[in-house]
Amino acid sequence: MADPEILDTWKTLDLALRVGELLLSSGAGAADVGAQMSNVAHACGLRRVSTDVTFTSLSISYQPGLEEPAIMQGRQVRHREIDYGDLTLVDHLVRDLIEGRVDRDEARARVARITSTGHGMPRWAVTLGWGVMGGGVGLMLGGDPILVVVAFVAAAGIDSIQRKLGAGRLPTFYLQVAGGLFATLLSVGVAALGINVNPSHVVTASIIMLLAGVSFMGAVQDALTGFPLTAAARLLEAMLSTAGIIAGVTGGFTVAKLAGVSLGHLHPGASAFSDVPLLTVGGVVTASAFAFASYAPIRSLLPIGLVGGLATGVYGALYEHGFDIAWSSGWAAVLVGLVSFGVAARFRVPALAVVVSAIVPLLPGLSIYRGLALLAEGSTPAGGLVSLINAAAVAIALAAGVILGEYVAQPVGREARRLEQRLAGPRLVGPLTARSLRRRK
Repeated sequence: MADPEILDTWKTLDLALRVGELLLSSGAGAADVGAQMSNVAHACGLRRVSTDVTFTSLSISYQPGLEEPAIMQGRQVRHREIDYGDLTLVDHLVRDLIEGRVDRDEARARVARITSTGHGMPRWAVTLGWGVMGGGVGLMLGGDPILVVVAFVAAAGIDSIQRKLGAGRLPTFYLQVAGGLFATLLSVGVAALGINVNPSHVVTASIIMLLAGVSFMGAVQDALTGFPLTAAARLLEAMLSTAGIIAGVTGGFTVAKLAGVSLGHLHPGASAFSDVPLLTVGGVVTASAFAFASYAPIRSLLPIGLVGGLATGVYGALYEHGFDIAWSSGWAAVLVGLVSFGVAARFRVPALAVVVSAIVPLLPGLSIYRGLALLAEGSTPAGGLVSLINAAAVAIALAAGVILGEYVAQPVGREARRLEQRLAGPRLVGPLTARSLRRRK
């Protein structure tokens, strides 16, 4: 028979691990995951708790006394899928536990319900959301009605293909290859049929959709907040996902070349985008549709869309006034970071859901397509590499800009904190600490 005290400790550590698993699988940064695991343990009465977070595993230990051995538990995190609905429920659960509105056993039951219930909307609705997001990117790229319709079909088709292939447990790399190939072949078909739409815009819209799930921001956040190993793992995953897109698109270029169909390529510069008003409207549609497809609560869709539209409008205005693409993207991302906490608090969703959705319209699909097109032509490989490097610079600028904005906006209590607490970074999920939330009551 297990010791009742050890069993009680085990239940608390198990709850903390399950909360951490849900957060990490939904894209939360390692600092957020570790902080909320500690908050859960502290709220349940355990004070000397140590947590460790990597890209694929979580561990937590508790030492009852200086002369007693530590009790340790671990958990592997294999399944990853963005679900801002579950993320919101876990965020509310942690706050309720800390504020004493639920006890540990009720919290464990709620976590079990969250993990076993499944997604909050039918799969066809999610596919429709991805299609609307593709249409929003079409608005950003010029607003031609035919382009919007074709981009809608491309995004919905990519989601359907990836869902069917994902059911066979294929790695993400191959899903990205299939998505990039489908987008390019659809563009080949559009060009072959003589439909009056720029095929390269269709590929660009699809690339942004494929990039939406790539964890660039999580990698930079982990690097800046003191988790280099987790950052390196996230970055490697992001690179492999992007490489899958490149492989799929270049395969489509090969098919186009063999079929004698010219897709052309976009010239550098923001002139390929719409004017600022239409760019802003496209940003609203793209951000809100991505949030919808990621199961964000309905109440948050409009504010998320407005933040995304504001960011794309600022990006377009800055670029028109002489800023380069990376700096324009970075300053727009800083704005997202500044306003995300206020919006998240007002509509009771984690800041992570607002931040990621709002920067999706700014992802560098245009630069990636341009680089791939130039490389496929073979005449100016240096120009293609420059465009791909520029795309990486934009991705880093977006992530770093958002995090800088969050550092400025994150409310900090006046009481002194230890240096490692001050440098732990802004919380995108859950409260700063269990103590700080209780003091505000």
